[in-house]
Amino acid sequence: MNILNFVSPSDASWSSVNLAEAVPGVMTPLTSSVWVPASEMGLRQPFREMGVLPASQAVIPADPADRITGAFFGRMAVRVDFLCEMGDLVPGQSGESLSRDFFGFVPPDFVSHPSNRRLPAIALRYPRALATIARRIERDRREVDAWWRRSLASLGQMTTDDVRGLLVDARERFTDALALQAVVSACAIQPVQDQISSLAESAGVDLTDLLRGHGSHEESVVLADMWAVSRRELDMDEFMSRHGYHCAGEGEVSSVSWREDPGHVQRMVARFGSLAETESPRARAAELEQRGASATDKLRTNSSAGRIRVDLTLRLARRFIPLRGVGKVTYLQTLDVLRACARRLGADAVESGSLSDPEDAFYFTADELARPLPSGAGDLVSERRAQRADYESLILPPTWTGNPVPERMSPPDAPAAAADTEVCLNGVGASPGTVTGRAVVVTDPATTDVDDGDILIAHTTDPSWVSLMFLSSALVVDIGGMMSHAAVVARELGIPCVMNTGNGTRAITTGDTVSVDGVGGTVRIVSTSAA
Repeated sequence: MNILNFVSPSDASWSSVNLAEAVPGVMTPLTSSVWVPASEMGLRQPFREMGVLPASQAVIPADPADRITGAFFGRMAVRVDFLCEMGDLVPGQSGESLSRDFFGFVPPDFVSHPSNRRLPAIALRYPRALATIARRIERDRREVDAWWRRSLASLGQMTTDDVRGLLVDARERFTDALALQAVVSACAIQPVQDQISSLAESAGVDLTDLLRGHGSHEESVVLADMWAVSRRELDMDEFMSRHGYHCAGEGEVSSVSWREDPGHVQRMVARFGSLAETESPRARAAELEQRGASATDKLRTNSSAGRIRVDLTLRLARRFIPLRGVGKVTYLQTLDVLRACARRLGADAVESGSLSDPEDAFYFTADELARPLPSGAGDLVSERRAQRADYESLILPPTWTGNPVPERMSPPDAPAAAADTEVCLNGVGASPGTVTGRAVVVTDPATTDVDDGDILIAHTTDPSWVSLMFLSSALVVDIGGMMSHAAVVARELGIPCVMNTGNGTRAITTGDTVSVDGVGGTVRIVSTSAA
């Protein structure tokens, strides 16, 4: 079985868009072996806790054809038709609208049949899930943080067998953390966001101003602590003890975390040190909080929904929306322990002569690393490395039915097509404002710098990007929506953001002059760097 390339039933519809935010690019075998089964449970668990899915279906099916997640040419994907079926069972929802909202398309053969047959189970289970999920995810955050610190501190003294046991423990904790993250997103955050959106539209209030201030406290803390290090109010060791699990591409287990290589953080601290105190995160936040408060007052005044409903919705938003970041930190810490275990097992295998490079460990599955490596392990690594490299040269469509048909990327030295000087990309306006400036296309935040006022162009982002975002005047991202990481951070920083352009990183080149409209959701290429 090829763990990086699933064989799909011919009638199954898939999308790689949503999960590409969490796991961008082509996964290593270890990453795939952890993410695919965890996502299978993570996508089923919210519907189980809502009462939509019976207990018998809240498990990983024995038949791969019945599974709802998979890897295709190394990329994570989710079955859209399954989520359509679940949407038809949620009161007030339909599979067609859910599919269109989440994925931007409806499977060609899907016919929506909304049903209330699960209503008794929903009435029993959903209120319980809503009442307990916040405490559960916060408790898991505290427990995993303490475990992450203990595990990294003791790893050097562990035997190889102990490390294998810790790796298994980390995989199980990751599965649990990802499920909790999915539950809070589906059962609490998304419904609250939908309510705020509806209230804002009816009252003529800018939704982005209402969402400002309800972002991830976890990500705000990373930026504030980095600023504190630049002011020598916090030392680097303490910063790493809080945030060292972050890194570029942090959903990929083989990525190098900040605790392993602090170079990116050190460079950003030096950049922050040259900025005036008036440019601090705290100074920016004061003005933005006032804008958010004004939007809230306007909503209370203009809304026809009534003061009680408005206040309840805003209170729920303050409680639930920041939990998206809480759950993410938890699963990132479990992945960081997996990362540390794999590197230690790789080093042990090099010492024993089984492998030639510690990084080869990432080309085994979690099950394979949990036991002694087979003979000929090096040959298996060579085969899998070549396969992954081949997959990295392919482009997959964002959605498909059956098995995807990839396209081969053009070679780096291929002549570029002539570009128009006036090109307009359309996406989702996720943070208001209009800015014109120099574009910088970033694939790795650890190796790319932006100057003050540059416009950051990315395929997707994660918390390790926050320092570059702080220095940027606007954000443009290929995939995602209103509650994606870049959108949340942009609103907290008060800079324009356009999400879901689809091909911004391919259409725009570093040095191009672009104009970003964060309300209309457009990105216009004013002039190219070659012009």
